[in-house]
Amino acid sequence: MRWWNNVMENVKQGVRSWLNIQPANPANVNITETLDFYGNAIKNRIWYLGDSNELEQLYEQIPVRNVRNTFWGAKCSTGMEINKLHTGIPSLIVDRLTDVTMTDLNDFKFKNKPDEEIWEQIGKENDLKELFNEAVRETLFIGDGAFKITFDSSFSNYPCIEFYSGEMIDFVRKRGRITEIIFKTSYKYKGKEYILHEHYGYGYIKYQLMFDDKEVPLDGIPDTKNLRDFAFAGYTEKDGEVVSKGKYMMAVPLRFFSSSRWKGRGQSIFDKKTDSFDSLDEAWSQWMDALRSGRSREYIPECLIPRNPNTGEIMKPNAFDNRYIKTDSEMGEDARNEILLQQPSIPHESYLATYITALDLCLQGLISPSTLGIDVKKLDNADAQREKEKATLYTRNAIVNVLTEDFKKLASVCIMSYNEFTNPSKTIKGVEVEVSFGEYANPSFESQVETVGKGKQQGIMSIEAAVEELYGDTKDDAWKAEEVARLKAEQGIVEMEYPAVNTDGIQTVDNNHGISTLNGAQISSLMNVIKMVKEGSVTRNEAISIITSTLGISRENAESFIEEGMQNAGQGSKQNIPDEPGRISGAFRSSK
Repeated sequence: MRWWNNVMENVKQGVRSWLNIQPANPANVNITETLDFYGNAIKNRIWYLGDSNELEQLYEQIPVRNVRNTFWGAKCSTGMEINKLHTGIPSLIVDRLTDVTMTDLNDFKFKNKPDEEIWEQIGKENDLKELFNEAVRETLFIGDGAFKITFDSSFSNYPCIEFYSGEMIDFVRKRGRITEIIFKTSYKYKGKEYILHEHYGYGYIKYQLMFDDKEVPLDGIPDTKNLRDFAFAGYTEKDGEVVSKGKYMMAVPLRFFSSSRWKGRGQSIFDKKTDSFDSLDEAWSQWMDALRSGRSREYIPECLIPRNPNTGEIMKPNAFDNRYIKTDSEMGEDARNEILLQQPSIPHESYLATYITALDLCLQGLISPSTLGIDVKKLDNADAQREKEKATLYTRNAIVNVLTEDFKKLASVCIMSYNEFTNPSKTIKGVEVEVSFGEYANPSFESQVETVGKGKQQGIMSIEAAVEELYGDTKDDAWKAEEVARLKAEQGIVEMEYPAVNTDGIQTVDNNHGISTLNGAQISSLMNVIKMVKEGSVTRNEAISIITSTLGISRENAESFIEEGMQNAGQGSKQNIPDEPGRISGAFRSSK
């Protein structure tokens, strides 16, 4: 039987189920990109311009099948046309973010006075306020850009600063670092379009004139015939190879967010939001179309239609104030000829809910609705308003962090290049400059006064700290010093002289017979007692008793202190003491 059992066991082992997972076959997934970076920049610019006709033309030309299903890409059926409306929200987002950021830009602070004077002249020549606003605005909806610095003596002796948006520049990178920026400028000559490529690198500027993607001589058009390659900042090359790299580049790139689609390029705030913008425009257009279709209609029997009193002819309806539809007069026995007015019902609540939802999707992660003036309740306090502005604060902080560093680089490059071009023999030195922005949506002055006042009352803030906290950068140091002096005078705090007492080497005896030296509080108390002796508030013997009993000083040392303090009453340091009548604050009093 044993052999039979072995046979049966082998059969069981053969029919046992096993889980065997076969690996998947490799699959190739091909995705067609809608637009490249430059096409995407054009699309974002059209969205920013906000013209409904241009948006419709744009989506008609985008060669992607799914685009035809969007609101702006779809075509209306004949006889069912709808007026496509654009809300303008994208441009409002960019403009408000630019305003809340650039409004709080403080003056540049330079360590060296000559650098500050040069920058002031550069600012006057270039209108920096408008230039910076344009740069921030373009970078927000295009994705990136760059400042270009040139010298043109026909315009100014100072550097000329220009900003090029992302669709007009290229970046050359090596090991993840920008080594060159290519600026593209279009020129038209004799009906042909030429593109000038300006290669800005570390210590050099090189030019290429392109026509139909082919390089042509620079003297091919009058605008570029005088251009020559230029080296500066210690740049040298030999046989096309770089021997010495320049110390700086006369261009500064600018981008706020990195693109996950195009490596090394910036991301527009419109990216990933265009579908939401499209849905918002559709909701708004549908709502307005319903209002147009839902106009009231007035049905008037022919016998009641207004007629011309002179000729008896029926008056034609006016599209503005006298719209009606003519009906046949009722001739029945019980019929009544009366005017009938019909008003369709429009679901405004549904349209409003749809519009709000689409609007929230457009603003999520970018800007708070209250920043655009949407749904801001006037009864909200400062804390509630600040909470509503958090999305704006996050976006603004990201912009400010980038601008702080890039503006430093721009000011440094402008001043270094000016110094080198005006005095080539001068050694190139770095420029130390500080760029700062003010706070946005900070607490109101009333709430700050309440907070600082509580800290002052609890004795954890001095007058100087309170004034600094309240006014910060809004007032200069001289004004704040005068304000501190005024507050001290109003509160009766005056500066008084203490007699100079030499306490070096004096030791006291504590309760445990240990030896220690006088600390600051004990010295202050000692000087108060000496002051009271001088004023006659206490006698000399009473003062000696107070000093020996409270400070643990021997009688001999106490007498020495009093004698020395009386002799040096006219000398000493000053200290703020409240001006209290009859006594000095913090001084010892005798038991009498």
